Parts: sequence; structure tokens; C-alpha cells
Amino acid sequence: MPTYEYECTKCGHALEVFQPMKDGPLKKCPACGRLALRRKISGGSGLIFKGTGFYITDYKKKSGVNHESAAAKPASAKSNESKPAAPAAAN
Repeated sequence: MPTYEYECTKCGHALEVFQPMKDGPLKKCPACGRLALRRKISGGSGLIFKGTGFYITDYKKKSGVNHESAAAKPASAKSNESKPAAPAAAN
């Protein structure tokens, strides 16, 4: 539920009210009793993240390559990759 800011156009009384969005705007000023309350337009609050933390990798799309399995390969498996044959030395 959002917090709305109101101001009375007659007496200048300002107040904040925590109310559901489905409720209509208030009209009666609690200070002077007149039907002169006007809801102010405010910037609202920013996004609030609660929890232990959010990481850039949490919402990344997964590609076809599994990075963990590539890093887990032993060094000997990497050295056995096929390489072009070296030219014979001419004497």
C-alpha cells in the first residue's frame, strides 16, 4: 500500500496517509474539517531490495556453453588436443 501526501487548500495543513490504491482520495481536512484536501503528486519511493543480496549473474540468460564444466577440465585433457604437425627440419 502506498503512502499518499495531502494538503488542505484552505488551511494549508499537510499530512501523509497510508491507504490502499483502490480507495478514493480523501476530501475532508482533519485540521479544519472543510472538504478542501488535495492529493499531491509525489515522486514516490524508489525500488527497495530486501534480502541477502542480488548479483549480476542472478538474472543472466544461460548460453549453450557450461562455464563450470570448461573450467573443471584437467590440464592433461587440454594438452592432448590435436595440433598441426610441425614441419620436418631440413639438414
